[in-house]
Amino acid sequence: MEKMNFDLQADAAKAVQLQRDDAVWQHGRGSVSDGQDTNADGQPTCVLTDTANAIVIYFSRSGSTELLAHMIAMQVAADSLEIVVQKPYSQNYQQTLNRANYERLNQRYPALNMQVPNLDQYQTVYLGYPVWAMTLSHPMTAFLKSYGSQLNNKKIVPFMTQGGYGAGDSVQQIQALLHNQGIHNEMAPSLVIDGNKVNRASSQIRQWLNLVNR
Repeated sequence: MEKMNFDLQADAAKAVQLQRDDAVWQHGRGSVSDGQDTNADGQPTCVLTDTANAIVIYFSRSGSTELLAHMIAMQVAADSLEIVVQKPYSQNYQQTLNRANYERLNQRYPALNMQVPNLDQYQTVYLGYPVWAMTLSHPMTAFLKSYGSQLNNKKIVPFMTQGGYGAGDSVQQIQALLHNQGIHNEMAPSLVIDGNKVNRASSQIRQWLNLVNR
């Protein structure tokens, strides 16, 4: 499959929070989505080639993490795969928060609705997600529970968008989910970007990628 050219301006336009300063954004509270986890106007991202040695696998509800994922994929010439759940999260922030709290408290993570290719060709796997309640967002948890066995002996590179409180224990959660499956990895330094500032993070992304790939 031929690699597509991502339209970063179009992606940025879908992420309303990128136009909001910190005072209006309020650490992400009230961030809306399209009600289909970025896919109301098109198909989920799936860019696979026979030649790439890296892949960006990500989940995005409101568009910030998707934009970040696309920026990273372009920089490192990586393939891309979007994590898709059977029941998308609500456009309404409070309803999404209520659902996420229920899932976390009951450890009932969302069912996935996606085809995952054989990941043998990739040496490096970038994992992207929004931080939810200071921990790993549930679609990424579901992905690692279902497909973590394919990540053995690969370099894992976490990147995330957050609402002002940092990465929480999300990286440790990735490590624990893989360790519990007997998976061994090299864990690279993570990238943490404010969800309303992704479109202004090009320099930070380049510096981080230089560190990850040196």
